[in-house]
Amino acid sequence: MSTREIPQRVWQLDAASLSDANKALRILPRELRPYSSGVRMVGRAVTVTASADLVPVLAGLEQCGGGDILVVDAGTTEYAVLGELFATEAVRRGMAGIVVYGLCRDTATLRQLPLPIYSLGTIPRAPGATRLPVTQQPIRLGDIEVRPGEILVGDDDGIVVVSDAELDAELEAAEAIQRREGAIRSDIQDGRSLFEYLNFDEHVENLQAGHPTSLAFRVE
Repeated sequence: MSTREIPQRVWQLDAASLSDANKALRILPRELRPYSSGVRMVGRAVTVTASADLVPVLAGLEQCGGGDILVVDAGTTEYAVLGELFATEAVRRGMAGIVVYGLCRDTATLRQLPLPIYSLGTIPRAPGATRLPVTQQPIRLGDIEVRPGEILVGDDDGIVVVSDAELDAELEAAEAIQRREGAIRSDIQDGRSLFEYLNFDEHVENLQAGHPTSLAFRVE
C-alpha cells in the first residue's frame, strides 16, 4: 500500500477533468452522493467490509489518520453503518472524507460537518456490533474495486479512483483539460460562441459520410 504524499496539485483538479484525461479510469457508482454541496475530496482509501455491522466500521475508523478516506462496503441497505459520532471522530482525526456504499443516519449533522461524506442514502436504524472486523482488503462498490491506499478524487459530480501510476500518467493531461475548459468558458461568458472552438460541423459531416471522426476542441 502506497504512503507517498499526494501532489498538492490534485486538490485543484475536478473529477470530470481527471475522467476526461482517461475515460477508462474507475468511477464509483453514481448513486453515491454527498450530503453537502460544493465538496472536494482527495485522499487515500482505508477499506472496510462492514457486513452489516458496526465493529468493522469502527476498526477502519481507528486505522484512519489525517488525509485518509474511510471507504466502506456496508453490506446492507437495511441499516445505517455510520452516523454523527463516527463522522465527528473522523473530523477530529483530520480525515479527508468518508464513502459508504450503503446508508448513514443523523443527516442534519452530517450536512454541517466540514468533511465530505458520500452514501447511497439515509435510514435511522443501526445494525448490531458483533462481527470481527475485515479491513484493508480490496472491496467492491457496485462493480468497481477499490484497493487499500488508492487515491480517491471526488466532488459534486462523483468520485474517481486511481492508483499512483494512473495519477502520474494522467495528471498533466487533466490539468491541461481543466485550464482549457476554464479559458473557453470565460470566452463564452464574454460573448464568444462555443462552436468557434469545436469541429462540430466537420464532425457531423464525417458521421454522415461514415468516415472516422471524433468531436474535439480546436487548439488555438
